[in-house]
Order: sequence, then C-alpha cells, then structure tokens
Amino acid sequence: MSARVRSLLYIGLIVALLLIGWLVLRQNGWEGHVRSWLDLLVRWIHIIVGIAWIGTSFYFIFLENSLEREKVREELAGSLWAIHGGGFYYVEKYRVAPEKLPEKLHWFKWEAYFTWISGFVLLGIVYYSNANLYLAQEAPSWIRPWVSVAIGVLTLIVSWVVYDRLCRTPLVDRRDLFALVGFLLVVAAGYLLTLVFTGRAAYIHVGALLGTLMAGNVFFVIIPSQKALVRAAERGEPLDPGLGQHAGLRSLHNNYLTLPVVFVMISNHFPMTFEHGWNWAVLAGLFVGSVAVRHFLNLRERGRDALILLPLATVILLALAYVTVPARRAQEGGEPVAFEQARGIIELHCTQCHAEEPSDAVFTVAPSGVKLDSPERIQAQAKQILENAVQSSYMPLGNLTGMTEEERELLGRWIWQGASLE
Repeated sequence: MSARVRSLLYIGLIVALLLIGWLVLRQNGWEGHVRSWLDLLVRWIHIIVGIAWIGTSFYFIFLENSLEREKVREELAGSLWAIHGGGFYYVEKYRVAPEKLPEKLHWFKWEAYFTWISGFVLLGIVYYSNANLYLAQEAPSWIRPWVSVAIGVLTLIVSWVVYDRLCRTPLVDRRDLFALVGFLLVVAAGYLLTLVFTGRAAYIHVGALLGTLMAGNVFFVIIPSQKALVRAAERGEPLDPGLGQHAGLRSLHNNYLTLPVVFVMISNHFPMTFEHGWNWAVLAGLFVGSVAVRHFLNLRERGRDALILLPLATVILLALAYVTVPARRAQEGGEPVAFEQARGIIELHCTQCHAEEPSDAVFTVAPSGVKLDSPERIQAQAKQILENAVQSSYMPLGNLTGMTEEERELLGRWIWQGASLE
C-alpha cells in the first residue's frame, strides 16, 4: 500500500470517527455542545497548519532573498550558510534542477491544502450553519440566509478566477501596477461584502478570499510547475526555467498576503474595526500597513535599506486608531442611572448567552467566559459592556434581541457615572 493511499485511509478514518461521534451526541440533544467542540477542534487544526504554511512561506522567501549569488558553481542560483538549534546548515539552490534527482525530495503542499480545507470547514461551522445570525442579519430583506451563503462561496470562486486571469496577462510583469490593481479589487470586494454581510462576516470573507488565492496558487500553479520540472528532470528532457519563475512569482504573491490574512484571522476580537461605519476602509488601511511591513522585511533580507516603510506603517496604524475612536453615546452627566435600570437591560438582551447556564440554543457556555448573571459580574465586565454594546453595536450579536439606542445610552451613562451597584 502506497504512503498516499495509507494517508487517505487515515484521514477517512478520522472523518468517520468525528461523524459518528457527532451523530451520537446530536441524538442526545447536545448539538450546541458538539458545535462548540467542532469549532474548537477545527480552529485548532486551522491555526496549526496555518502556522506551518506561513512559516514555510516566510522561510523560503528569506532563503530566496538571502542567497549568496556570487562565487557559486555555474549550475547554482545561490547558496546560504545558516545556524539554528546549535547546528550549521548549508543550502544550495539550483538554477533549474540538478543533473540527478535525489531519492528523497521534500515537498511543501499539505500545509497549504489543510489550512484552506480547515478554514472553509470553520467558515461553515461558525458562519454558514448560523447564516441568519452571522451573515444575513444586516443584509437587505431580499437576501435569505441561503442566498448569503451562496454569495460567500461565489466570492471565493470568482476571486480566484479573476486573480488567475490577471496573472496570465502582461500586467503581472509590471509588479507595482499589478499590486495596485489587486489591492483595488480586494478593497472593492470588501466594500461590496459589507453591503450584504455583517462587518465581522465581511472581514472573514475577505480573509477567506485571500486564503483562497494563496491555496489556489499552491494547488493550481506552484505544485504542478514543480511536478513538471521533476518529470522533465527524471526523463532527461529540456527543463523550462519559466515554470519555476512563474511558480516563484506566485509564491511571492502569497508571501505578501500572509500578514493581511493573519489580521483577519484575529479580527473578530476587535469590533472597533469591523463595526466601524467605514469598516471596509479600515480593512484597506490595515492591508496597506501590513503589506508595508512585509515589504520592509523582504527588502531588508536582500540587504536594501527600506526603513521608511516602518514609520509609514506606524502612521497608518495611528491614523486608523484615531479614525475609529468611538463616539460617546453617553456622558458622565445627565440624569443618574440606577443599577437596576442597567441590570434590566442586560437581563433582557445579554444573559441568554452570558450566564452560568445559558438558555440560548447555540451558545451552551458563556462566549469568551463572560457571565453577566450577577451584580458583581456585571460590574466587573463594565468596560467590556461599554466597548461592545455602547461604543459599538457588536453586542448583542446581530442585535437579535433588538437593543435600542436609548438602552445603549442608559448603559453607557450608568458606566460613565461609575458603574455603581447602588
């Protein structure tokens, strides 16, 4: 039995075990609990393989940028000495391929494949299975939950088709112009997504869009090019250096997309970005800043001075922090707000999920461990209530309970007046 067949059998066995476990637990009415564990498991896998993929992207671009290209053998493109973990390493890069291939050749592809697969499964678990809550809550009335799911999936497909076609035009050789066009297309996609999705879902789908481009580069371009080079070398046929050059260019594209994707992966923790009225522009600014940092690192590895990029990224970050300062819904003054008024609003809109034993069908445990079912817990979480329910409208999630502006103002006034329990 080949190693590939054995790997597929093991993967199939794992999937079967998970499916059986899910069916058994679901029959006992523990669907919400199972969803939470699936979320944990897939998110864990997604982060692990994502770290591996991004790590190899950083490492190989570092190698390419740092190769010593002088005084090397004619068949080499460069070489590199390095030290790590108490040992010395020597790496050589061939211009095309060696005269004889080694018996064992290491490939880097499964990290990319499993990052995309686990990310898409996670998208289904968190967003598509609760489309009415996470996707379509702020959409026009004609967009049903299943339509929003279709829009999300089509966004990934169309984005790859458009990007891949652009990469096959002469525009790809004009790197600055190609980057500008690509950036504008991503910004346009982000803006359009905010019209039909919640801000959080729009951000996640921009990240999924970028991740799809990266995984598509690996699956459709980089690995096929590498396989073609290996086949030609094994058969003694002429090698096409263009295959390696084009695959290298796609790999460089992936490298620049890593930092924006990493931000999107953590963006759901920061509602001041995706809940802002100009959330698509905030995302565009973060995109520019993170790419500037990545470009600085790449140039630095090539021995070029590009320190100006770091102050530029810092200015962008500070500008975004200033622009996203929340408008106060309430001030310290005004009519005093008794704790019982604030507590009544919280019990009406928050404690279905944020309690020791939530009554919500989806959240079987309090999200992020935040519990608001006692006066002391409410007072301890006053800062989080202010940020998530007063300064932004992120909570209640999707505003399914219909919290009004007046209620948010009352909560804010209670907190600004000291969040007293009296």
